[in-house]
Amino acid sequence: MKVIVLDDGGPTAAETAWRVKDHGHEVAVFPLSTGADASTGVGLADALIGCSVVIDLSGPPSLDDGTLTEEDGLVVDEDAVLARVSRSTAGLLAAEAAAGVEHHVSLSVVGVDRVREEGAFRALRAQEEMIRRSGISYSIVRATQLFESVGEIATAATEDWIVWVPPVEVRPVAGAEVATLLAHTAAFRPLNGVQEIAGPDQFRLDTFVRKALAADRDQRRVFTDTRSTLFGTRVRHTELLPGPGAHIARRRYGDWLANP
Repeated sequence: MKVIVLDDGGPTAAETAWRVKDHGHEVAVFPLSTGADASTGVGLADALIGCSVVIDLSGPPSLDDGTLTEEDGLVVDEDAVLARVSRSTAGLLAAEAAAGVEHHVSLSVVGVDRVREEGAFRALRAQEEMIRRSGISYSIVRATQLFESVGEIATAATEDWIVWVPPVEVRPVAGAEVATLLAHTAAFRPLNGVQEIAGPDQFRLDTFVRKALAADRDQRRVFTDTRSTLFGTRVRHTELLPGPGAHIARRRYGDWLANP
């Protein structure tokens, strides 16, 4: 079976491809240039020839979803992000249908079905709905915040060298364990539904960020404010926590910080 991993530059593409190989399948990583639509990536149509499964890693919010400013951190033009993601997803799904792809695996974020439909999460919710309606068998893997994403979270929330985050609970997870679940999902029958994955430890988002900055000897201070957003989205206290039936990963954040 041939599997294509669409890599938007995040931390999990190579690990996901490696885990797919562990299942005994042919795999190729298709790199997407920063800001490019998957539908217009040069060579994508050729890459999909003979492909049975596509793993799309472009879902989770990133710094590419807005403009960084010193005064306000990441400013998200949610209409522009929604238009870009909708265009890209529609083109990708059309290309998959034309190539006879049998299974679309998408990486999403825990809580996208509960948070307000705004900011980068508005586009992510629309992307999930397009996948459901595509007619292609699918699996959506929703992950909590990756250990590897904490730097982007801090950068997006930095205003005048102070990191402002909402006082919300999180259960961050190692990217390698998310990659393992993505590969396992791709190797078996489509869920035509959602599987969540979260880390074993629960703490507040400011603690998550503060520990990472301390490990890097970063002098920025971290504060919470209920008015602060996460990639342009207002999030309430428990909305980023997994629900019943989530896969709970094993690696702890403290262990990862000591040995990334």
